[in-house]
Amino acid sequence: MKHSVLTKDIIPSVVWFFSLVIFTIIIDLFLHLFELAWIGRYLGIPGTLFIIASFLYSLRKRKIITEGSPKFYLQLHEFFSWLGTLLVLIHSGIHFNAYLPWAASIAMLIAAGSGLAGRYLVQTAKDTLKNRKEIFLKSGLSENEIESKIFWDSIAVKTVNQWRVIHKPITSAFAVLALAHIITIFMFWEKF
Repeated sequence: MKHSVLTKDIIPSVVWFFSLVIFTIIIDLFLHLFELAWIGRYLGIPGTLFIIASFLYSLRKRKIITEGSPKFYLQLHEFFSWLGTLLVLIHSGIHFNAYLPWAASIAMLIAAGSGLAGRYLVQTAKDTLKNRKEIFLKSGLSENEIESKIFWDSIAVKTVNQWRVIHKPITSAFAVLALAHIITIFMFWEKF
């Protein structure tokens, strides 16, 4: 009973998301301090490839790929998405010289945040809420008392359960913006 949905599920996910941003800043700062910023320029390619590979989960979920467990593909999706996002954010760096790459980076961050919400919040938050309700039932509390004790946790679970409303369209927007960025790089390759 000590751990609510907020402390057990939501706060760790927020910390995980911000650790991605902090990691990016630290690595980019390191690259700049040691005059290795040019490395970041090329990290967009493997980062993009990791993000594309993360969509194997979607193919498995829709049974286009039938081999392997969905749980394995979900873990692969999470790892590849996180690593790809990190590499692309380092690639973006602290350079504010173009709007299109930054729009893509912001869309990618929102997609990463909503993905974390989906994975780390929804299922575990539902489980925590269910467990708390069972504990209260076993302790002899009435339905009304239980509902009163878990009211805010129920609201939190209902809110985070809407994550796909944000995740799917923002992921699509990121894909379009990233593709536009890649196309413009090839169009103006000689200037870079």
